[in-house]
Amino acid sequence: MHRAGFINIIGNPNVGKSTLMNVLVGERLSIITAKAQTTRHRILGIVNEPEVQMIFSDTPGIIQPAYELQSSMMDFVKTAIEDADVIVYMVEIGEKQLKDALFFKKLQETKTPVVLLLNKIDLTDQHTLEEAVSYWKTQLPAAEIYPISAIEKFQTDIVYKRLKELLPESPPYFPKDQLTDKPERFFVNEKVREKILLHYKKEVPYAVEIVTESFEEDAKIIRIRAVIMVERETQKGILIGHKGSKLKRVGTEAREDLELFFQKKIHLELFVKVNKDWRSNSNQLKRFGYQQ
Repeated sequence: MHRAGFINIIGNPNVGKSTLMNVLVGERLSIITAKAQTTRHRILGIVNEPEVQMIFSDTPGIIQPAYELQSSMMDFVKTAIEDADVIVYMVEIGEKQLKDALFFKKLQETKTPVVLLLNKIDLTDQHTLEEAVSYWKTQLPAAEIYPISAIEKFQTDIVYKRLKELLPESPPYFPKDQLTDKPERFFVNEKVREKILLHYKKEVPYAVEIVTESFEEDAKIIRIRAVIMVERETQKGILIGHKGSKLKRVGTEAREDLELFFQKKIHLELFVKVNKDWRSNSNQLKRFGYQQ
């Protein structure tokens, strides 16, 4: 008997969804940083075992949309609830509900199995944890509740086993040797974005989009040329830094991570271009893969 299905991870920004996904899938597929709004696409990480195929999607943290980019990110979250065979709803200790009441109502009404993970229990005490468990039992009575620490990998193996059991009987959806449905260029873009999120403050990280213009691979090396799009000239200057020093740091760190990911030597060229107001332009959003 073979089981297969979609396990969709949902929760507010920064509760640890990407960390959990990386623990479960075993590769650093999502970008993990402490700033809100880092996971922009529905990344599918796929786990294959002889009798099971688990397809994880990691959705953006739930926020009220402020401009067009965010509302298209919210569409991804909506489909995550509707498409799932199992929903993993992640919260932190002390958190009360999703920032978007409509989504929370959807969760309460769904017939899909919900596994509620109380994350970051390494940062709390027993009394607070017990209070949190009883609170969530009243909010989502149908959900199975597991206290975990994704970053410490505490209880994640128990959750992994349970998720497998909850999947329906089904043949595999994807070829068994496939780790993710995103092309290589997507990972280059996400890795460069991760480094920008780490090293820049204020509005610059959210005003960038990365486009990998060329990805050429031979036996020994991968040559990559990527363009970082910003909305204004001032942001371009901030990104590049004095004599290119800041851009160089982003490039070096991204290249090192990509070499680990692809297990190959990488030659990475980065350029910065101004692409005015791309976040509010629906043609540009389609081009970058936010609107389907």
